[in-house]
Amino acid sequence: MADLPPSPVRQFLSSRGSGKIADQAFAGLMLTCALSIFAIVIFIATILVLRSKLSLHAFGFKFFTSQAWDPVSGDFGALPFIYGTLATSFLALLMAVPLALGVAVFLTELCPKMLRAPISFLTELLAAIPSVVYGLWAVFVLVPMMRDSLGPFLVKTLGWTGFFEGANFGVGLLTASIILAIMILPIISSLTRDIMNAVPNSQREAVLALGATRWEMIRVGVLRNSRIGIVGAVMLGLGRALGETMAVTMVIGNHAEINKSLFAPGYTLASVIANEFSEATGDVYLSALIEIGLALFLVTIVVNTIARLLVWAVTRGAPARVA
Repeated sequence: MADLPPSPVRQFLSSRGSGKIADQAFAGLMLTCALSIFAIVIFIATILVLRSKLSLHAFGFKFFTSQAWDPVSGDFGALPFIYGTLATSFLALLMAVPLALGVAVFLTELCPKMLRAPISFLTELLAAIPSVVYGLWAVFVLVPMMRDSLGPFLVKTLGWTGFFEGANFGVGLLTASIILAIMILPIISSLTRDIMNAVPNSQREAVLALGATRWEMIRVGVLRNSRIGIVGAVMLGLGRALGETMAVTMVIGNHAEINKSLFAPGYTLASVIANEFSEATGDVYLSALIEIGLALFLVTIVVNTIARLLVWAVTRGAPARVA
């Protein structure tokens, strides 16, 4: 049989060549884009280290253990800001995690299909609201509420703990913690929902087949298999809480002191930079603020890295679940 002439498709593909050069160029371009992320992070860290050398040499590790913050005499310490950051972030997690977990469980296991999409949309919409809008809402709604109703109630019921003493002007650590809890709620809830959706349905069916109730199935078959990923989602929310600036600055009171009372004003690492960076006149003053930024930068990277690893440990290789 005589050889048939090549088809038009084969002729077209042959005329285009191998495309090896184009593939290599595309691969090189994508590699450059990926490596640029590392370059940006290293560049930011390098600039922060270089610009904070004066403070590093002047105060050393004492900078993180001293409570002094006196720009006039040139004595600086970051301990009040570290305390304010940790206190507000911990309280925000304490309020947001149970609520976020409840929202995720409801949407994943209990919510009717007709309500799942609207509730999911509204929950994720909270994450898209600018922080300054949260701050304005807190100033006009949350601060008066804290001053006139919620604060007196806490004094009456929990005043014996010592955490609700002193003057209550509406601004302070507790108010900042509440606004932070609202801001990190959609992050934790959305990630927890995705992690729970990654749990295979066979796990749920196996637990139900053993005679478990629906709640027991959620607790044993879903939450237990998702616990590492949920911790990762919580830590991602913690990373957001640590670095939040504008909303916290508007309601925390901005006073560099360590106080047991949650009504007392405070400061965070991010808010002190936002408030005082434009006022820093001396070189050491400016260097101290940049060193605070360096500490916040490193803490945020560590927290987010650990969180990503925990989420990956749960969701890797998990089949997609159809809602």
